[in-house]
Amino acid sequence: MKKILIIFIFSIFFIGCQEKQKEINLAVNEWIGYAPLFYANEKGWLTQENIKLIRTVSLAESIKLYKNGLVKAFTSTQYEYLPLKNQVKPILLLDKSYGGDMILSNTSIEKLKKAKKIDVYLEIDSVNSLLLSYFIKEYHILAKLNFINGDQEKLSQKSYDLSKPTIIVTYTPYDIIFQSKGFKIISSTKNDTNLLVIDALFIDKNLNTNQFISLKKHLDKAIKEINQNPKQAYDLIENYYPTYSYKDFKEALGYIKWINNPSKELIKELNQINFDTKELIK
Repeated sequence: MKKILIIFIFSIFFIGCQEKQKEINLAVNEWIGYAPLFYANEKGWLTQENIKLIRTVSLAESIKLYKNGLVKAFTSTQYEYLPLKNQVKPILLLDKSYGGDMILSNTSIEKLKKAKKIDVYLEIDSVNSLLLSYFIKEYHILAKLNFINGDQEKLSQKSYDLSKPTIIVTYTPYDIIFQSKGFKIISSTKNDTNLLVIDALFIDKNLNTNQFISLKKHLDKAIKEINQNPKQAYDLIENYYPTYSYKDFKEALGYIKWINNPSKELIKELNQINFDTKELIK
């Protein structure tokens, strides 16, 4: 009887270890608010928690990987989350956009108002669409919109005809590339304070959140160290932001506000937009 009990206890322990060691793929694109995850990855902290970081070129690609079953976790905004609300749950809040999501154009808002047709480049299946809708409504743009869909990396490599009224909906770090091509920022989440755009880490509802409890501590530490020594952080993760100089990186950090330890007011605001906060790790 004693021998059977020992075998049973050993089996339970072995199964528990197996579950603990199961690797989880996490899809993350090059948004500045995900810098703490890149920092944690380079420090080896994600490996400690058996989390494998999968780099993507856009929010849309991260969602596609999840839908195809290639990842069980991803980072995105609330815009990408809401259509998947029955399948995934938010567990970690990361940042609030404060200018990091933006509208660029080769002309002024006044001239866009008078235009008959505007070419619009964006990731259609992402928060880009939300930002564009808000901009069109806010500034009463009546022109016919010609939508050109593409991920930010692809769009940033295109050549553009600056003689045609054009809008590009993008986010940091890609804004630097578009500005070098002759576009200027005409609106952003810093100007439009009523437009809430937050980023969070989401996981499949069937996953246990325990594996991410330690990750929360790692991310809190990463954010603290990035704030205290941005140069050191940049040197560690600059390969994730190939278009950024240190000056660009430091400036981009000013385009977001960290919400890893959210206020009661923000939690209330999130609940009002149908964002589930019950399983957020604190």
